[in-house]
Amino acid sequence: MILRVSVMAALMAAIAVTGVVLSTNAVNYLTHDLQPAAAANQQVYQDLTDMSAATAAWSGSGVESAADDYEQALLRLPADQQVVRRFADGDNELELLVVRQERAAARWIDTYAQPVMDAEAGRAPTAQQAKAGSAAFDQIRSAHQATTQAFDSRVRQASADASFRLKGTVLAVVLLALAAWYVIAQSRRKLLAELSEPLLDLEQVVHRMAKGEHDVRAELKGPKEVRAVASALNEFADGTARARAVEGRIQNELRSLDTARDDFVSNVSHELRTPLTTISGYLELVADEFEDQMQPRHERMLEATRRNVTRLKLLIDDLLALSKAEARATEMEPIDLALLVREVVTDVRITAARRSIKIDVAMPDAVVPVLGDRAMLHRAFLNVVTNAVKFSHEGGTVEVDLTQEGRQVAVSVTDHGIGIPAAEIDRLGTRFFRASNAIHNEIAGTGLGLRIMQTIVDKHAGDVVIDSEEGTGTTVTVRLQHHADGLPAPMPHELAAEEDRLAEEELAEAAGLTLGSDLDSDGPRIVPAFTRRS
Repeated sequence: MILRVSVMAALMAAIAVTGVVLSTNAVNYLTHDLQPAAAANQQVYQDLTDMSAATAAWSGSGVESAADDYEQALLRLPADQQVVRRFADGDNELELLVVRQERAAARWIDTYAQPVMDAEAGRAPTAQQAKAGSAAFDQIRSAHQATTQAFDSRVRQASADASFRLKGTVLAVVLLALAAWYVIAQSRRKLLAELSEPLLDLEQVVHRMAKGEHDVRAELKGPKEVRAVASALNEFADGTARARAVEGRIQNELRSLDTARDDFVSNVSHELRTPLTTISGYLELVADEFEDQMQPRHERMLEATRRNVTRLKLLIDDLLALSKAEARATEMEPIDLALLVREVVTDVRITAARRSIKIDVAMPDAVVPVLGDRAMLHRAFLNVVTNAVKFSHEGGTVEVDLTQEGRQVAVSVTDHGIGIPAAEIDRLGTRFFRASNAIHNEIAGTGLGLRIMQTIVDKHAGDVVIDSEEGTGTTVTVRLQHHADGLPAPMPHELAAEEDRLAEEELAEAAGLTLGSDLDSDGPRIVPAFTRRS
């Protein structure tokens, strides 16, 4: 049955394609060849009519524009005649009519129209010239009527041919469709009898595989098509089993690699940190022992060594932080994001004050609960606010805004510093990447701070949006899911810690230290409360 249906379908397709091609050719001939030629033939007569009107105006009233109208029509006439002549080429009857029309037009132009236009303006032709001109134009009109009738006849014939071909194609396709339906109806019963039982067996096998019975296989029986499906199903099941085995081995290898990576980072960090601590101690010892005794060149060498030791320590700390952020299982708990952001700002204000940078905070007084790991989120926002301060200009301002947008909470940190070049924004978050203007301005950093922040936010199912313009500033927006269940009641030790924090802020204000404002150069040196990072 499949062979017969295929043959009939192929025959239907062939007839349909042939009919469509023939109909399309007929329509194209009608619309692209015949009708444009007929329109050009009408335009030829219109050109001659315009020329006749122009000669009458020139000889009658001597209007200057009549000469321009005549010249324009005379220029259009050859092009329109060429279109008509090109279409009539090969059609003896139509070609004869076109030649007759062209000759009548040429005779009228040569014997009447052109001599009138060559004469002085306003000079009427003689009665004999006018009579000859009228007779010549009557010949044009007669030839044009014959040519137009020939074109109209061909247009009607072409339209009838296109319609006939289209209707014949539709009729043939309908008849073949009815025949195919009859063949299918007659063969359906036989196919159902041959396919029903094996297909039901295949269905049962598929259901069992879906329930987790990976060892079950389909029995090869029934028509060859059904056997082919059963064989493919068995091959798919075998391939799935092999894939599961490979997946298991890959997962084990990945776990081993993660463990090895963590061990490597931990060991390397330990092995590097120990000699760096020793070097740092010796540097301090040398600085104390030879204070005020070293030459400026030696002091610069000592300071450069200190700076590079500090940079290596920061790099090791950031590598460990990134490794922990990537491997650590996130311990989610309800936390007050507003309080956490305030704590971060408090940590950064003293460092910002060293450069007379002011931090403005705008957030609701109410609790803003989110579900997250407090330590990890604190590190993420600390990196963001630290970067904003670090890349700001002296005496600048950093804005920290916390808003709730539906079921999300957004924290935006905006600085008005050096910004990021547009060509480098796509590379942000790459390990060890630092913007070119930050390197040019010799701003310290490891290039891991943003990657650490993005990793932590990803673990909290949040997202990060960075909008920056070089020379204007940068806005980093972190969005987290709002925790609708709120926060649990605070524990006594949490209340005590909050009271201690508020008391420290009050003592700082009482001492006359306004964080974020300009500091007296003779005042006490303020030590950063945290390590500077990128």
